[in-house]
Amino acid sequence: MKQYLTFSEEVRTAMEQGKPVVALESTIISHGMPYPQNVQTAREVEQIIRDNGAVPATIALVDGKIKIGLSDEELEMFGKSTDVAKASRRDLAYLLATKKMGATTVAATMICAELAGIKIFVTGGIGGVHRGAETTMDISADLEELAQTNVAVICAGAKSILDLGLTMEYLETKGVPVIGYQTDVLPAFYTRTSEFQLNVRADDVETIASTLKTKWDLNLKGGAVITNPIPEEYAMDEATINNVIESALKEAKEKKISGKEVTPFMLAKVKELTGGKSLESNIALVKNNAVVGAKLAVSLNSLK
Repeated sequence: MKQYLTFSEEVRTAMEQGKPVVALESTIISHGMPYPQNVQTAREVEQIIRDNGAVPATIALVDGKIKIGLSDEELEMFGKSTDVAKASRRDLAYLLATKKMGATTVAATMICAELAGIKIFVTGGIGGVHRGAETTMDISADLEELAQTNVAVICAGAKSILDLGLTMEYLETKGVPVIGYQTDVLPAFYTRTSEFQLNVRADDVETIASTLKTKWDLNLKGGAVITNPIPEEYAMDEATINNVIESALKEAKEKKISGKEVTPFMLAKVKELTGGKSLESNIALVKNNAVVGAKLAVSLNSLK
């Protein structure tokens, strides 16, 4: 296993010194945002993590290796490339074996983070059960990963392009804790709230850190979802965003877009229909998650 992992100097040093490390995905760079905002956001998010006492480790597949921590040049390369494969659990082995470039999704980033010994991972939003999944069976591999991989994911909830109710049911069935950070309800990515109540709320990162430590001490396998609502000033109006999503979903159906192409299509469409405001919101919520994730990593690290 070790032969597939390669660490940046910054991450290796942090690990040797026992410093807290936070994993970051690379799909957000290659498939989630346009260039140059993607690279600029990635660099700013990494800096926010440093400013809050932890070390960032952006994860990606390059040349048959899982890179734990990317250089500035590598971030730029991922931001500009148009032929980067989107890597989930099923794709990891093939992409590494064929030495193709791969950007890690939430599921793949969790796997790689666990291999590297990193417990905390910051992203924008998790995947979930897609609308109409009762007939299509379109369920994100992120949920299955959360059930079996010991990494906590800090996110702004799940995107409201999904079926949030079924997503919550699925996580409950799999025994994945969903903890609201300073919120009683599930945030829905672009909006701070949804109609779904959470059964655990934590108002400080110390409570979350001790919950995670206890969970893993008890060998309760799997991750946890820490939901952190988008900052108020960047949140979008619920009715507006729902109308936009309905319209984008209708178009996706008409164009017969399915599988892993749905999310990138939907995000691009939502950006177009909101006049770019959704991209601004997306960037703001990732940065907000980075602050919480770094503080949580520091707190968890102190409990060793």
